Formats: sequence, C-alpha cells, structure tokens
Amino acid sequence: MFHQLTVLAIMLGQLTATAALPGPYLDQPPPGSEPRLFAPGIVSDGLPNRDMAITPDGKEIYWSSNLRNFEVSAILVSRLTNHGWSEPQVAPFSTDPAYAYYEPAISPDGMQFFFVASEAGSETNDIWVMDRVGSAWGQPRKLGPPINTPGKEYFPSITLDGTIYFTREGEAPGTEAIYRSRRTESGYQAPEKLPASVNCGKSQFNAFIDPKERYLIVPVWGRDDSLGSIDYYVVFRNEIDEWSEPVNLGPQINTPGAQEYTPYVSPDGKFFFFMSTRSPDSSSSPRSGYSRDNLARLHEEPENGLSDIYWIDAAFIEALRPEGF
Repeated sequence: MFHQLTVLAIMLGQLTATAALPGPYLDQPPPGSEPRLFAPGIVSDGLPNRDMAITPDGKEIYWSSNLRNFEVSAILVSRLTNHGWSEPQVAPFSTDPAYAYYEPAISPDGMQFFFVASEAGSETNDIWVMDRVGSAWGQPRKLGPPINTPGKEYFPSITLDGTIYFTREGEAPGTEAIYRSRRTESGYQAPEKLPASVNCGKSQFNAFIDPKERYLIVPVWGRDDSLGSIDYYVVFRNEIDEWSEPVNLGPQINTPGAQEYTPYVSPDGKFFFFMSTRSPDSSSSPRSGYSRDNLARLHEEPENGLSDIYWIDAAFIEALRPEGF
C-alpha cells in the first residue's frame, strides 16, 4: 500500500496547473480533420492516459491515468470555475489505493456517473455508479446483477433512454464481447450479446455508443482488415435495430505500430477523442546524442510510447455511414 500511495503522490505532483484557461475543452484550440494531441502537459502529460468523459455542460472533464499494468489507476478531473480550469486532481471517489479506478462514463442527462473499479488481488472488475447530488456526486455503489457478475465487466457507455452498453469477458481470457442492457422502471434487463457485426473479431471491448444509438465505435482485435494490433471500427444502427458491417476508421485514427482502444465522442457531438500509443517519428530524437537527461525528458513528455489522448473533428464518422443505416 505504501508504494501505491507513493505512486499516486507522484501522479499528483506531475500535474500542471490550468489556472487562467477560461475556454471550453481546457481552452484548447479545436482540432480539424487531422488528429491532435489533447491538452499537452495537462491531460497528455507523459503518464499513461486514456478514458475521456465530459459532463453535458462541458464544465467537468475526467480521464484516467494507469500505472503498473493497472495495479495503480485513478480517475482525474479538471473543473471550469470562475477563475478558469482547476488544476487536475484525482477525483475524490478515486483515491483509495486498495482499488484501481478507470473508464469513467457520464449519462447524457448528466445525472449519473459510471466507472469501473477492481480491488487489488481480485479477479472481478465491476461497474459502479454515482448519482448527481447538487454540484457534486453522491456515494458510489456497484450496479450489481444482472450487469455485474463474478467475472469481469468493463467500459460502460450510456444512451439517452438509460440503456447501458458494456464489455464482458468470455470464458477464456482475451475473448471479450459487447453486451447491451435496456433499462426499465424495474431496473436493468438481462444483458444481450450484440450480433456478429458488432462482435466482429477475435476480441472486442471498450465500445462507445452514440447517445441516440445511431452508431457504436468499438476497438477490435483479430480482423484481417486491421491496420494494427487493435483498431477502432464504427458499426451503424438503423431504426429497426439492425447493425451495419463494421467500418475501419482508417489510417488517420488507426496506426500499424500502435494500439488504439478507448473511444469517446463529446456530448455536443463535435469531437472524437481516442487513446493511442503512437509516437512521433525519429525527428524528435535528441540531435546531440543520447544522455540520461534527454532520455528522462523524452520519458516525461507525451507521445513517449505510452497511451495518450487525441482528438479530431467528429464529422468524418457520419461520412462513413452506409446506405440503409
């Protein structure tokens, strides 16, 4: 526990102040049709970062930082105040080193906050939820059955009518699939495994559902048309609940030498955020030769081979929609 607390302290100490940044999205210039690193030095800061979530009013931005193969993992937050964006900090519900916290998701109405947590040494990953209480979040609680099982559930994503999409691990490791559970007055219904057009590879996980259920973005491993080890695909849905064949998001998003596996679209629908382990080309290497100092500097900067968060104008997604969907 001492070592986990120490790592969390280091994570906090490396965060950069954001005071006097008044604009939306941490005051970052909006991206165009090319992916751009999101909030360098603030969100993308050299730590392994992924898993975006933004409140509908745009005034709270959450993401997760993961170390030691998720043995140490916390959800961070920055809030827009009258004095600009607050300095990022570990969210209050995410500070217990006995748990790893990641994959935040906020319901489209802003009234519920979902996340995943796993207890140290446990073989179970559960989805948790908190209700909005004034300007804060209430006490976290496990969703329980039929969503959570003794196995592993991941990456909640919520629609306008309260339906939850999530990942469930299969009987063998590395055989995750995407499930959906409709919500009624009596609670969540028995989850259904989505069809083969969604569960379209050897493994698929961490799917983001459009709040209106018009499309789903899913990272997939094990397809012949993949550009890398894990790629983002979009699967479109029509009004009678039919799903299109998966469409690879293409070389701007997916890269041969990197991994991409946490997607998110902003509440206003304008921007697609995604995690990638891509690195710049060799032109960024030290010109004067390697030294301990410049190796340490490269390690502490983003795009160091660990997971970073990128964003791009989301208009390209709709352009991929096939006829009939």
